[in-house]
Formats: sequence, C-alpha cells, structure tokens
Amino acid sequence: MSLPLPLLLGLVALGAAAFAAALILLLHPLMRRYALARPNARSSHKVPTPQGGGIAVVAACLIATGLALHLGWLGASTGFLVLSLAAVVLACGGAVDDIRPLPVLPRLAIQVGAVAAAVTALGEARLLPELLPGPVELCLVILAGVWFINLVNFMDGLDWMTVAEVVPVTGALALFALGGAMPADAGLLAAALLGAMLGFAPFNRPVAKLFLGDVGSLPIGLIAGVLLYRLAAEGHFVAALLLPLYYLADATLTLLLRLARGEKVWQAHRSHFYQRATDNGFSVADVVGSVLLLNLVLAALAAASLATAGPAAQVGLLLAGLAAVTIVLVRFARSRVEHA
Repeated sequence: MSLPLPLLLGLVALGAAAFAAALILLLHPLMRRYALARPNARSSHKVPTPQGGGIAVVAACLIATGLALHLGWLGASTGFLVLSLAAVVLACGGAVDDIRPLPVLPRLAIQVGAVAAAVTALGEARLLPELLPGPVELCLVILAGVWFINLVNFMDGLDWMTVAEVVPVTGALALFALGGAMPADAGLLAAALLGAMLGFAPFNRPVAKLFLGDVGSLPIGLIAGVLLYRLAAEGHFVAALLLPLYYLADATLTLLLRLARGEKVWQAHRSHFYQRATDNGFSVADVVGSVLLLNLVLAALAAASLATAGPAAQVGLLLAGLAAVTIVLVRFARSRVEHA
C-alpha cells in the first residue's frame, strides 16, 4: 500500500513522538539511578540531573523510519541501514562517554568511522565535482561531518537548546522533501527525528528533568548532518548552510576565540555565546526563544533559496542569514543591562 507522502511523514512524526515519550517514561527511573549528569565547568544546571534521553530519541527516530521502509512505503535503503548502524555505534560510544569520559583519540576514531560509513553509503553524491577530485571532496565532507557531530554535542548545554535547533531544521527538511527538493526517504528520516525530538521536549523543558546526553547528541548530529549533506548534494548548498547557521557560527567562533586565547579547547568551558547569555542575565527562556525564532528565520531564508536560481540572490540570502545570526550573537555577548 502506498500512502501520500504528506500523510506518511505526518504518521512517522507522530509515531516517533509517541514512541520517544513512552520510552523515556519507561527508562527514566533507570536514568535517575545510573545516569546522573553532575554539574561541571561547562554545565548550565546546578543539581545532578538524569541524562540519557537521547536513547529514546535515536531509537524512536530509527525505528519509525525503519518500519516505514520495511512496510514498503518508500522501498528499502542501504544508505539508511548503514546510517542506522553508524548512529548506534556513536550512541554506544556516547553512552560510555556519559558514564566515564573516553580519551580524545578513540572518541574521534569512532566519529570518523561513523561519518565515513554514512557518507560513502550514499553512493555517488557530490557537492563540487567540477572543482575537487572525488577523494579530496570525500575527506573534506568527513572532516565537516565530524565537526558537525561535535558542534551539536557542544551546543547541547542548555535546556531546550537542541530542541530549538533540531525541530526547525528537521521540520524544514521534511517540508523541502514534500516540495521535491530532496528525496522522499530523506524527508521521512527528517520527520522521524522531528517527532522524536518533540516527544523528548516536555522532559527537557526548563528546568529540565532529563538531558539528551552524549548518547543522544552525537548520533543526532550524525543524522542531521547526513540530511543536510543530502540537501546540499541535490544542488541546494546555500539552503543546507543556512539551516544550521546559528550552530555553525556559535560553535566555530567560540573555538577560534578559545584558540586565540591559548586555551585548551578540549576542556569543558562556558564560552559559547548562548552560555555567555545566561551568565549575562538572560533567562533560559530568553535564550532558547531567541534561537528558535532565529532558526525559523533561517528556515524561511533557506526555503527562499530553493525558489531562486541566480547566484546573486543566493549570496544575498546567505548574507541575510549571516546578519540575523550576528545580531543574536552580539546580543548574547552583551550584558542584559546594556539592552535595558
């Protein structure tokens, strides 16, 4: 039986949301007992809080997508199977890291292997075939994928922050698939991740009763990164850059500033712009509300880029996105008293 794509995406999103919420309710007592996140130099929370909600998010996302594919609604996908395995490997590594931090090199090796497997399973997808040889482009894509996984992990340091990022991005990707801008199976995966994050959201509402943990943020970064890569490979590079632009800017600028100050960038810190905002007097609701609104603006700009073909218009939309991100970053970096 073939279902209309809008109905299929809606059913998958609803199913993933319900499954994630139910699994969290089932596992929450175990997380409270065995997986407490204790405050450290990076933390925004003040008391030990259960982590591991990402188990439910990733499981719901992959199971909902897998069931739809298994039922034959969109057909089998080798790329999805490899991505699922890579996400599970990352989740296992993240679970270990949540309990007892892994050394840097094994952690990076797991991430490189996961990204390389997920990207190569997509086949002949290319971004710049006229400019770069295939092996060079593949290496750059893997490097970018590893950075994206880590920046999603770095940015998961505030209640609802990952929700405010992932929900608009995956919602936009699902809509783009409906419009034919990317393959239907990618839209299905985006809808499943959207639903799973919505199922997690009530438990992470400030003040959070549950965190994702590395078990969630790392595979979520992989899944979102692969979806954005598939959008870019369809010829929509600017849209794929606009959607995660706030995360890219905050994490990358923070890394560069820390390097410039001679800090040990692998150590826990509170230097991200969203963390500085809470230190500067902004409430959690102010910060995540600003990020959510910004991401909706970026999604609208990404949608506009799909409807425009000229390079000048594409550059203009990208500059508009950069301006919007800059406004938010500058606002976060200043004391709230200065805004009064």
